[in-house]
Amino acid sequence: MTTTRRHLTRDDLAPLARAATGRTLAAVTRLRGGTKKGVYRLALDDDTTVVAYVWSPDEDYWDAGPSDLRDPFSAGTSREVFTAAHDRLATAGVRTPRLLYADTAMDAVVVEDMRGGSLEEFLERDPVAGRVALEQLAAELATLHAQEGPAFGKVGLVDNGGTSTASSAARRITEGALRHIEQAAVRDERIAGVREELEETVRRLAAAVRPRDRHTLIHGELGADHVLLDDRGRPALIDIEGLMYFDVEWEHVFLRIRFGPHYDALRGAGLSVDLDEDRMRLYRLAMHVSLVAGPLRLVEGDFPNPEWMREIAESNLVRVLELVSR
Repeated sequence: MTTTRRHLTRDDLAPLARAATGRTLAAVTRLRGGTKKGVYRLALDDDTTVVAYVWSPDEDYWDAGPSDLRDPFSAGTSREVFTAAHDRLATAGVRTPRLLYADTAMDAVVVEDMRGGSLEEFLERDPVAGRVALEQLAAELATLHAQEGPAFGKVGLVDNGGTSTASSAARRITEGALRHIEQAAVRDERIAGVREELEETVRRLAAAVRPRDRHTLIHGELGADHVLLDDRGRPALIDIEGLMYFDVEWEHVFLRIRFGPHYDALRGAGLSVDLDEDRMRLYRLAMHVSLVAGPLRLVEGDFPNPEWMREIAESNLVRVLELVSR
């Protein structure tokens, strides 16, 4: 585990800013929220701004080490994962901040700065006006979910002919859920108390899921905080390293959790067929379990906002207990 983290300074980032824009770096602001990469707003000498994403051990609070891209849920901790996702979204016509420059040596990229704030902030400030942005996001999701791949997995893997290690998307979710139950049980006695019942429920729900050959392009972690607005109020997807071909139900489970009362505006986005309720039941429980295990693990390290993670874990733990009692 990294014990002393060094975040980047103006001197560190000046060469990157110069290479990306041809301008002199005037000031740097490290933006909050990232757990796997550093996000820095670079103010240039012509009063414009861009954003740098930097991947390094000092910026990764999971301290996970190298990723195996054959796992769809492996950490997207590299420039290559990001650029593959960016290029796939651009090809699909889905809005994301424009990639301006990629630096191999530094493992960093520079992208367009979206100064309209997040959709989450906009919805809190003005739910009525935010409805327009939600409708635009629904259109973006329709475009995203209209894209399909020949197999399931991260776009950088599948688009280059690779295959994932699991035999199916549902199998990968099932295996992950069982691991997350084990991890959560050693960190919270309430999960430990229902561990066997939880594992039995996961296996029962998994047994009901029928095989499927359709693999839909999904963001994977799309909350309103992962949508930024441009200066015209149009939504753009960020934190795109999890982009993959997968079951669309996984996307909708996350959307329902993260958008809450606003989810109805996105419910029909891009659906040429109805959502599979058997998958939804399995994925809903698996998602909540993962949102207990992950945050509880993260707070054992030096993540700077542990209370936020504890709140996430607690709210999802309540839902896990509700689901297993049904």
